[in-house]
Parts: sequence; structure tokens; C-alpha cells
Amino acid sequence: MEIRVKEIAQAARGSLLCGDSLTPLRHISIDSRAMRGDDLFVPLIGEKNDAHRFIGQAMENGAAAALTSRHETAPKGFTGALIRVEDTKAALQAIGAYIRRRLCIPLVGITGSVGKTTTREMTAAALSAAFRTFKTPANHNSQVGVPITISEIGRDDEIGVLELGMSEPGEMEVIARLAAVDAAVFTNIGVTHIENLGSRERILEEKLHIQDGMKPGGAVFLNADNDLLKTARIREDLRVITYGTGPDADYRAEEIRSEGGFASFILAHGSARTPVRLGVMGEHNISNALAALAVADSFGVSPEQAAAGLSRFTGFEGRQQVETAGGVTVIDDTYNASPDSMKAGLRVLSSFEGGRRIAVLADMKELGPDAPRFHREIGIFLQNQPVEELITYGELAAEIAAAAAEAPPAGIGSGADPARDADAGNCVSRMARAGQGVHTKCFKEGEMDALLCYLEGLLQEGDTVLFKGSHSMGLGAAAARFKEKR
Repeated sequence: MEIRVKEIAQAARGSLLCGDSLTPLRHISIDSRAMRGDDLFVPLIGEKNDAHRFIGQAMENGAAAALTSRHETAPKGFTGALIRVEDTKAALQAIGAYIRRRLCIPLVGITGSVGKTTTREMTAAALSAAFRTFKTPANHNSQVGVPITISEIGRDDEIGVLELGMSEPGEMEVIARLAAVDAAVFTNIGVTHIENLGSRERILEEKLHIQDGMKPGGAVFLNADNDLLKTARIREDLRVITYGTGPDADYRAEEIRSEGGFASFILAHGSARTPVRLGVMGEHNISNALAALAVADSFGVSPEQAAAGLSRFTGFEGRQQVETAGGVTVIDDTYNASPDSMKAGLRVLSSFEGGRRIAVLADMKELGPDAPRFHREIGIFLQNQPVEELITYGELAAEIAAAAAEAPPAGIGSGADPARDADAGNCVSRMARAGQGVHTKCFKEGEMDALLCYLEGLLQEGDTVLFKGSHSMGLGAAAARFKEKR
């Protein structure tokens, strides 16, 4: 972003209280501690905190200008440009929309219940084979994060891939109009955020608002393997492109194989056939890869080029990152969790052979009144997975252990320690598997130290351990502890 204070004031329909209207700005920040130079500080008002009290700190840390909805004149000692607006959040969105209108490059929007971030990264990797590609940094996918993301697109970028998230009614409509994407990708419709939206159908209805900001002729990419998306109603003036494993999908995965947990397949589109091998584990990533390949092809990147770019993506922190430390393989999948992604993580764990497979699972949040049922479904799913040890953290996650113990599934493997059973207590049970046993133990939220101590005594060389749960449960620190062991 290269923009002057007077343009910011005009875009936000604000008035300059003090400072030079020609001051150049290059970044937008909502964190008064994180300034990179020539920043516009936007103080947001939350339920508990009002960032206006940090305007002075922002200026001291390098901001060149700030918005305000609390001041009529510049506060004492203020240096820089101060712009008065009615609402700082609305002003931020208006600024983002203004910057978007100045951009000449196409933008691809990624939305869905699960897989948005991985699909974003894969799409960017595929497009990077032919274009200088910008992508959403970190998780800046909200109605606050998206305008900041748009402001970071550089003059040398040729195409952008934006992750567009939503957690409440009306949010996608706001995001869609300011992002105005040229292509939209739907990964799937699951139950993430169902607590706020009530049903999967309502989630789809809200996410379909991504079309609101699209121009006629834009492309919508739908996952044909998802029951709701394959019948989704798309605007008649938009192109619909499908991807999936079924025979009717425009872009299909055929001859699917797995080697050491890494999937490979043949991309079929029309009469063309292109071999693809993924650099991230799990067959669930085939769907994400198909979306990326379809988008790349629609923008003129050959399937061979896109597949080569895609193969170089090996994942990122907290998303099924696999590391071996002290003879133990650690799968860090702690960035977030939903029923679909929990099952995907367990499938990855099950693909490992040699030692014991151990699942450390925490609560999945924002699932509404049916949350216990969704957790019990994971336990039922586990009954037929070759997992020898199940450790849960949190009240809801304990439902996973309870359901997994209900019926004797037909499975394999044990590895339980009878001596440990005798000492355990605190929700310990055994699940029969082909005459053997699988050990489970539950820890309440807040008992992280006890969980870590238990794992210290449990893990041994050759084991594979999966850490999976919603980010707020804090399993990331536990995963990091065992990844660092040597």
C-alpha cells in the first residue's frame, strides 16, 4: 500500500484533526505494539477494551497517522496525522474497499468450513508457478483482517489469494463486498461455527454471500463431493466449475494412492491426464489440491506447472506438521479443530506403522448445543482406527473417550501398560480390540501439567503421537514441547 493521509480521510469519510495531509502511509495496524514504519493505526473498540487509549503508544512505536472516533481535537503531545471518523471499524473496511478498487490484479477468495488455509496455501503454490502471487498472511480472514490484508498487496504482485472466513450472520456479506474477488472457491460445508448459525444450511447460505462482490463472468469452484455444495445455487452470470473424486466433476482425482502417508493421483480434466504427488500428508488434502489445480488452470497455468508448484508445498506450523524428536514422531495439528479435520488428523495418524499410535485430543469449540454429540461421533470413528492410546483434554473431549469405549470395535493393536492402568484413575477405561486393549485417559481443562507428565512417562522410541484440538485449548505448547526433545 502506498497512500497519503488525505486519501485515507476521503475513503473513510473522515476529517483531518491535525498533521500533514500529504504524509505517505504504507501499512495498516490494529496493534499499537507492532509498527513497521509509515503505519496507519486503527484503534478498535471491543467488548472489554478500547484501543483508543493506545494511540500515543502507537505513535511512539512508529505510526505516522491514526484514526479516532473518540477525539474532537488532537490529544496533548500527539504527533502525526489524526483523522476523525464515526466508527473506526467501519472506516477500516471503507479504506480496504477503496484500496481494492485501485488494484488491477485478479483476486481469488477461499471460503468453506474446513481446509480454507491449506487450500489458500496450495492455490498460491500452484499459481506461483506462473505468477508473482500474494496470499493472506497468517489468519487475517475476518472483516477486520481482510481490509488489512488487501492493503498489503504490492505493486509487483500479479494475482492474490485471499482466505475469507466468517463466524456470524452478515459477516461474509461485508467481506465479500470489500474484497470483490474474481474467483471464489468453496472447500466444503461442515459444522464449524454452527453454534452461531444454527445449521449447515444456514452456514452455506451465509458463505454464498461471497458472490455479492463478484462481477459477471467470475468463476465459482465447488467441491462436488460435498452434499450441500453440489446442489448450491450460484448466480446465473457466474461460471461454475466443480472438482472432486466423482465421475461428474470437471476436475477429478483418479488412481488415488498413498505412499508413506503422502497421496498421489492422476488429475483428470477433459481428455488431459496429469500425475500429481502431494508434499503434505493425508488423503483429505486431495480435495484441497484439486481446488488449487482447477483455479490455476482457469488462470492459464498448465496442469504440469501447477502440479510442480503444488508439490513444493509441505505444510506449515500447527497444520499436520510432522517432526521426529527423540525417536518419537510428533504430528502437530493444533491450529484448530472441527469434526471433519479431527477425523482427517486421525487418518493421518493411522497411516503410520512401526510403533504405537497415540492420539492426544482436546475440545472442539463453537459446535453449539450438539457439541457432545459431535465429540462422541469422533469416538465412534476411532473404534475402527488402529490407535493404541487415546488421551483427551477437556470436558467435551472426554466424550470422545466415552464413545470410543462403548462398543468393542474390530481393530488391531494394543500397547497398553497394565501397571499404568492400576495407577491411572481420572477417567481411565479400556477398549477391547480383537481380544487386546487400547488405553484411554482423560484430563480436565487446566490439568495440562498432569497431561504433560503423563505423556513424558508414556512416550517411547518408535511411537507416533497426534496433537489435535481447537487452538484455544492450548495443545500447541504441548506439541512444541515434544517436538523440541532430542
